[in-house]
Amino acid sequence: MGIPDTPTTLGRILCDFTGGPVGHRFRSGGGRRQALPRAIGMKGNVNPCVVDATAGLGRDAFLLASLGASVILIERSEEVYHQLAAGMARARTVGQEFARIMDRMRLLFGDARELLPSLTPEIILVDPMHPPRTKSAQVKNEMRIIREIVGTDDDSVALMEIALATARKRVVLKWPRRADPMAGIIAPSHQIIGKSVRYDVFLRSRQ
Repeated sequence: MGIPDTPTTLGRILCDFTGGPVGHRFRSGGGRRQALPRAIGMKGNVNPCVVDATAGLGRDAFLLASLGASVILIERSEEVYHQLAAGMARARTVGQEFARIMDRMRLLFGDARELLPSLTPEIILVDPMHPPRTKSAQVKNEMRIIREIVGTDDDSVALMEIALATARKRVVLKWPRRADPMAGIIAPSHQIIGKSVRYDVFLRSRQ
């Protein structure tokens, strides 16, 4: 699948790594003690290579890269891909600190189900479109707009199956905290519970 030639925009949503809630999380977050880095396995000085199979606006990938991980981001929506690429380009102009983080982020356009087998990934993060949430008007509005653009991830089970078959160390599924397990997928090795989401961690025997 080739990169789209004509840039488009989400219009009402801006991919911003240096300001807003993402910038605040970067400046005052809990570092590797946060739920996602713990789920990924970022202990001590370990800086893993992670494939974010459902990049979206890149917020989780940015967090991991800011903590030292190398992250390959895969996005299949043309609109979201261009917004993400523009946000990464803007971040590079802010300063050396952000430029170094962007150097650890590599963006690919395409379907993760097709790309994952060729990447021989160490760790895979899967964050499919979650069931609608009823709380937090800001999150609800943002997710509604993204859902209008990308639709529903009806193939999330197939993506998880491919991720489990290709990851060398672990697969991390980001899922609503109180939602039922993803149907048709094996039970996780363990879970990391956050405030509104949980991370189902699947350790692979190929470690």
